[in-house]
Amino acid sequence: MSDSEKDRLYKIRHSVAHVMAQAVLERYPDAKLAIGPPIDDGFYYDFDLGVEEDGKPRSFSPDDLQQIEKRMRQIVSGKHEFNYREIGTDEARELFRNQPYKLELIEGLLEGGTDEYGSEVDETPLLSTYRHDTFEDLCRGPHVIDTGQIRPDAFKLLSVAGAYWRGDENNAMLQRIYGTAWNTKAELKQHLQMLEEAKKRDHRRLGRDLEIFIFDEDVGPGLPLWLPNGGIVIEELEKLAKEMEDKRGYDRVRTPHLAKDALFQRTGHLAHYTESMYPPMEMEGVRYYMKPMNCPFHHKIFDSKIRSYRDLPLRLAEYGTCYRFEKSGELFGLMRVRSMQMNDAHIYCSEEQFEQEFMGVVDLYQDYFRIFDIDKYVMRLSTHHRSGLGKKYVDDEPLWLKTEEMVRRAMKNGGIPYVEVNDEAAFYGPKIDVQIWSAIGREFTLATNQVDFAQPARCNLSFVNSKGEPETPICLHRAPLSTHERMIGFLIEHYAGKFPVWLAPEQARVISINDSHNEYAQRIVQELKSANLRASADASSERMNAKIRQAQLMQVPYMLVVGDREMEGDTVSIRKRDGARQNDVPIKQFITSVRDGITSRSAQL
Repeated sequence: MSDSEKDRLYKIRHSVAHVMAQAVLERYPDAKLAIGPPIDDGFYYDFDLGVEEDGKPRSFSPDDLQQIEKRMRQIVSGKHEFNYREIGTDEARELFRNQPYKLELIEGLLEGGTDEYGSEVDETPLLSTYRHDTFEDLCRGPHVIDTGQIRPDAFKLLSVAGAYWRGDENNAMLQRIYGTAWNTKAELKQHLQMLEEAKKRDHRRLGRDLEIFIFDEDVGPGLPLWLPNGGIVIEELEKLAKEMEDKRGYDRVRTPHLAKDALFQRTGHLAHYTESMYPPMEMEGVRYYMKPMNCPFHHKIFDSKIRSYRDLPLRLAEYGTCYRFEKSGELFGLMRVRSMQMNDAHIYCSEEQFEQEFMGVVDLYQDYFRIFDIDKYVMRLSTHHRSGLGKKYVDDEPLWLKTEEMVRRAMKNGGIPYVEVNDEAAFYGPKIDVQIWSAIGREFTLATNQVDFAQPARCNLSFVNSKGEPETPICLHRAPLSTHERMIGFLIEHYAGKFPVWLAPEQARVISINDSHNEYAQRIVQELKSANLRASADASSERMNAKIRQAQLMQVPYMLVVGDREMEGDTVSIRKRDGARQNDVPIKQFITSVRDGITSRSAQL
């Protein structure tokens, strides 16, 4: 999609959000308006409808959405102009006197701290509105010229969800209506079809159906329990990562799950990351924190002995479990959890080695993408913003500018396309985040490659350079497979639960036609297991077709049917997950074929 097309869709979605707010106010005149921005593939608007008699927040009904959408189509057909105007402070307060959330946003703007969406701004405060028909909203735009540029058959309201004001669970719970809007009816239809396919691939449903993971209230939200099938997928991913990292000179380490507060104080995490950390626990007069990441521990390992420039680069890798107290409203299946196993590593290098090491990580990303058949991705350079220095970011402007330019130069020299995004860096330095798209076009933020110029100095890390002088190393934080949780959530949806054979929890299921074939089926299973294939036998009393159906529901790649003919010929009849069949195959031939595909990590059956 071109930039001009993106800009047009942004304007359409922003405008439809205003039209929806008008329709809601007409239906609920006492509703309080929050914010209504365009988002990827659509828009939303947050409303406060007050409370029911039992004190619970009033919410929209399915009938509400139908009637609101019907009224929206009437409004856009009126071809009402979107008129921009700047207003003074007194007029703004009077205009929105009955809208407390708008008044809060106005005060934030006047103080020069936040815009109408609660984001930080550093320009001169400006109060402006857009008006169409009878509706006027606090807004900087942009919008379409008039509602006639919105196709009545190219938008749809999708769902209602609860959302805390400004994402803070200590604030009021609002009602958020999500919608989508496109240029044409055909584009809308295509998007809705994609959403239906996404529902079928939802990793939360498939993860339960395929017995990969569960959540349990007694354990707590955001704390997944991995079932045996999930444990196998995790082990296969870890095996892959170890192979890839061994080839690239990584050393594997292990560190504890918690540490004294002094460690996180020194690294800067308590100053910049406390809100995302679990609260401390005190034992014997000492405060301990669960670790939100592995880097402080790896810094200590680096500092455990005198390092020479001859020792660098030093690449320390770990599959450490970390804990982050994500807000309840932000938890989402495996994509946003509170307990996570990090595919983590830290590379300590000199400035001269930086570009080679940084691009080595980027090359590693691309190797993984080829294995997982990910052909659409974007490298995104996240930089700092001056307004956040000393608060959101380490206060060292010269080092920020220097390291950001080092990343740009490395990416350009490596011929790697990237986009640049301001004000999304890590607190200790710029980073490359990798946006990937699944087979059905859903976008995920997966891998990261972060430059750290702050923590090594804070922790007094140094190596002896070629001149015999102490020098502070640069540290690269990298996680090409993200966390196991997010990676597996992505892969479930990417493959629709149909994992490639090397990753499938169960690679083959032997199905006996009747009880007289059970002993032969068990013998076949033992041969498969001896060849290191994950296999089982279905020796239940169910009919053969029911057994096959059950294996298909569990997305088993190969079903090996055995009956009288197969017993006599010492063969199996193969039914593949994709429907292909092959009769009377010698078991050794089958094993050889499958093993070759597993060794190469082929995506094909």
